Amino acid sequence: MLALDRIINAARAAPHRIVLPEGNDPRIAGAARRAAREGIAHPILLGRAQEVLAALEGDARGITIVDPCTSPHREAYGEELYLLRRAKGMDRAAARHRISEPLAFAAMMVRLADADGMVGGAVATTAETVRAALQIIGLAPGVQLVSSFFLMILCEDYHVHKGAFVFADCGLVIDPDATELAEIAISSAHSYTAMTGECAKVAMLSFSTAGSARHARVDKVIEAVSIARRQAPGLIIEGELQFDAAFVAAVGAAKAPGLAICGDANVFVFPNLDAANIGYKIAQRIGGAKAIGPVLQGLAGPANDLSRGCSEDDAFHMIALTCAQAATRAPGFLRPRAQDQASFQCRAKSNFRQD
Repeated sequence: MLALDRIINAARAAPHRIVLPEGNDPRIAGAARRAAREGIAHPILLGRAQEVLAALEGDARGITIVDPCTSPHREAYGEELYLLRRAKGMDRAAARHRISEPLAFAAMMVRLADADGMVGGAVATTAETVRAALQIIGLAPGVQLVSSFFLMILCEDYHVHKGAFVFADCGLVIDPDATELAEIAISSAHSYTAMTGECAKVAMLSFSTAGSARHARVDKVIEAVSIARRQAPGLIIEGELQFDAAFVAAVGAAKAPGLAICGDANVFVFPNLDAANIGYKIAQRIGGAKAIGPVLQGLAGPANDLSRGCSEDDAFHMIALTCAQAATRAPGFLRPRAQDQASFQCRAKSNFRQD
């Protein structure tokens, strides 16, 4: 069974309430209808009822439709937003207006536990989606940085390594320093384990492998590995590594013998957004990998971003993945606290085992 199928089956075993603020978009409506039909989620679509019903082609079975402008929760949500943002200069009138916007309303549903997660971005930009999540859902305790990853699924016959892999950060942090890069690595490792139940093996990528080149950019990766090891002693992490040394056993053995990772990395942390964004798109478009994301990590509750070019399938898979986040919400997809470091030890959950 494919790694993605296991995530879908796990969502089906414990469906969660996922709010979708762009409920009148046909792709989102179709994904919600499929999610409800297959029992992986309890979708909540936001928008004007007539427009959402039209996008659903009249089939709203298993789906809740909420209009933020007429919802009985609007006043309470607006007051909560005012209390949350008044120190930033927001008054009550501005809060009431803002909470009528679907993204803000959806984020507040997650904040107040009226929904277990949200998925946006099919129409809104990444900046708009992330801003709503940051301002309203907020950061998880102990987290300083929100980052993102793509879940890359390799399942074709021609893929030598099959299964689920994490590429980070492909969507948010443009040029992380060593401390930020370490935080991305720790968060991504925890995300991988939460999704799959498998031991995360983190490769910190560079154009150098184990000292083969000298440069300030290489030094940043080496420093990030050192920071990550101090903050998460149980984490399996190596770097700096070129991608082939991290992914191909024979190359790893030749270039960096004796390392804990030798062609079997499953979490790949890129040194900057340029490399990560280009890398995942090459894997997707040339390599035939299925790319799901960007998935946000470091928030106090699940909130994820779709590409505006997403398909109905993309939205459906993101709903399933958000359900997986919700199932492991605290510590789930968040950076582990010091007392949670044992979570990085190899633990397998039968319904999440990787191919």
